[in-house]
Amino acid sequence: MSFAYTPNFHLIQAGNELVLERGQSPATPKNKRVLVVGGGVTGFTTAWMLLDAGYQVTIVSDRWADPKDRIASQIAGALWEWPPAVCGKHTDVISLEKSRNWCMTSYHIFDKLQEWMPPVGNLKAFDHGVRMGMANFFFVEKLEEMADVGQLDKWNEIQAMSPEIKGVKRDPTLINRHQVNKKAGVVDSYQHMSPMIDTDAYMRWLQFVVTCKGAGLYTRKVEGDLLFQEEQLLAEYNADILVNATGLGSHDLAGDESVYPLRGALVRVVNDGKIFPKVTEALVVTHDNTRGEDEDIVFIVPRNDNILILGGLVQPHEHNLDLRMDSPEIQRMRARCNNFVPGLENAEYDPDAPLVQGLRPFRGTNVRVERETRKSNSRTIHTYGHGGSGFTLSFGCARDVLGLVNELEKDLTVSEATFAHL
Repeated sequence: MSFAYTPNFHLIQAGNELVLERGQSPATPKNKRVLVVGGGVTGFTTAWMLLDAGYQVTIVSDRWADPKDRIASQIAGALWEWPPAVCGKHTDVISLEKSRNWCMTSYHIFDKLQEWMPPVGNLKAFDHGVRMGMANFFFVEKLEEMADVGQLDKWNEIQAMSPEIKGVKRDPTLINRHQVNKKAGVVDSYQHMSPMIDTDAYMRWLQFVVTCKGAGLYTRKVEGDLLFQEEQLLAEYNADILVNATGLGSHDLAGDESVYPLRGALVRVVNDGKIFPKVTEALVVTHDNTRGEDEDIVFIVPRNDNILILGGLVQPHEHNLDLRMDSPEIQRMRARCNNFVPGLENAEYDPDAPLVQGLRPFRGTNVRVERETRKSNSRTIHTYGHGGSGFTLSFGCARDVLGLVNELEKDLTVSEATFAHL
């Protein structure tokens, strides 16, 4: 793939918001370099924002997106959700408040991407994989009658965001319209338009964009607490500021023992309409914390090609990626999805990747976007712990990282000026 191309669009901060605009970035190039550690959706989105703000950027990661050896970002369900997310909820009040803001920033940018850059002809090779589609959420009780009051609160918040969130409607007749199996027992439902992201395509496109904008990519596994190697890494890559976007790796790299994995998996089946009616909208049943069931999620989401992903697995503190198609939890997950959509039990598996699995990077309290707190003069900024919401929060968190980088740059400029006058 040739990188002799300059993307004719850029991210720019407008007041407190981050927006996508056409044309080249008007930012004045800066003489500061930022080292981003982490090659997932958080690291690349942060790098894109920093590049468009005029910073020089180097990205270091031990692995990159690869359809044959997928990283965690590629295994994500990548359905935009109003927080808390179906798979891996953050319930901390502070985290939820920030997440509501972060997710809307991402919503607007994803919406513009798919509007401005639809795949056309040969340009499909550069398809970002983002589509706006209808997401339907179903419940086994009326929202007003649920013991989990958070579900009604979430609906009220979504309704209040209409029409900013498009296509918002609560309508129990959605159950019949989607021919949901009566045995599934759902009685209430609502829907709204959501970005649905083909993670393989998007991660490939995102890497292409940041490379075209000038980022340097280096393959390397960084190990150990960054606190004790910050100066060495900055010197090695001729950088001034370090951003840690390593997800689960932040347990060690940030010395954060509250970071742990939520193991998840997706079964991929052919969705071409030949064996069962093609599913064109997302169908989701969220986890109910009050029912005493660990496995009740249904997650059925069409990818942008003829693939349907079936999910609903959340396993805290499971580090091993050793699930198989005959693993009991995978069979139960598939059965829940089969029970929801008639005919789905006959679906053929994706011949290239019937089962994918990964570890969502969860954090015990909240998503962390802040400067290093253990050392007063540290030049490290952290952005990790997004759980099952990495894509949903990506642009909003990148905006806040930019604010912290700008703040740190000012501190460095003052320090350098003071030193020059000594």
